Amino acid sequence: MNKKLLALAVIAASSNAVAVELYNEDGTTFDIGGHVSVALEGSDEGDTGLTAVSPRLNFNATHDLGNGFVADAKGEWALNYLDGGENAFTTRLGYIGVTHNDFGRMVAGTQWAPYYSVAGVADMPIAFANDFIYEDHGNLGTGRAEEMLSYGKMFEFGDAGKLGVAAGWQGNKTDSESQAKYGDRAQIALNYSVAGFSANYAYNTGDVTYGSVGTKSETSESHVISGTYGSYGSGLYVAGVYAMNENMNSDVNGNLIEDGSAYEALFAYALDNSLNLSVNYESVVDNDASKTVYSTSAIQAEYNFTKKFVGFTGYQFDLGNDYNNKEDNKWMLGARYYL
Repeated sequence: MNKKLLALAVIAASSNAVAVELYNEDGTTFDIGGHVSVALEGSDEGDTGLTAVSPRLNFNATHDLGNGFVADAKGEWALNYLDGGENAFTTRLGYIGVTHNDFGRMVAGTQWAPYYSVAGVADMPIAFANDFIYEDHGNLGTGRAEEMLSYGKMFEFGDAGKLGVAAGWQGNKTDSESQAKYGDRAQIALNYSVAGFSANYAYNTGDVTYGSVGTKSETSESHVISGTYGSYGSGLYVAGVYAMNENMNSDVNGNLIEDGSAYEALFAYALDNSLNLSVNYESVVDNDASKTVYSTSAIQAEYNFTKKFVGFTGYQFDLGNDYNNKEDNKWMLGARYYL
């Protein structure tokens, strides 16, 4: 791959599908992207109101370092524009990366973790998607991992497919709000794809001391496997996720689940007229207590009026739990405008 194609590949990996390029000269590019997303939402047990749906603003830059190396940087902030709060911007992503076609890619900062490339394959619909991976995801490194150093490389085998190998590391830290203390955390991820199918595995581990000083340290550990077929938003897309978690999730009372399982499935089909229909399912189970913490299923639709403007709607069925919490079905109707 030549330098120009490599730079384009870095941009595709680190920016929105829709972005405005502001600069491209002498091996350096700079673009701004993001989206503003609002929706009406309501539920059986709650009032109807207006909500923001993960709005964000980001910038992406690349620079050709020579000898096949390309550096890139990304900053992304969540937008708070509905309630007039003091924190108009909060950090979602912020990192520097270096990529080489032969040597792979190194990234330092707050980034999508290698674990997410496996666990997040069903986290696609706008209205209702994955929840279990976002519980303390910044510290545990299951979603947007904070203070992470990662490395990844893709091996291509022609018609036999391609294999992605990645690893991530987070150092010691203390959460400023919960005061939980996190030891060194490490993870690996394997992604193999061929003929439209993918098979994926990730392992995530590290010790955490929850609560006050002197509380017993626990190993928070996850094995997750997933599989996909197709590409979301283009014809048929099917994804399934199964995670075996130890001290990674909490029950409805906030108690840590020592031995838990999480399940996620997504079936989506995008028509030629840009209408994308989907059905998903998610549940978390406390295996020791033999209790379902929550289980939900949603039917959803997304329609691209233009490349930049998307309408979406969804209805999520609460399939119940084993904690006597009342079922609460939810709905959402909104629009997303890509900057």
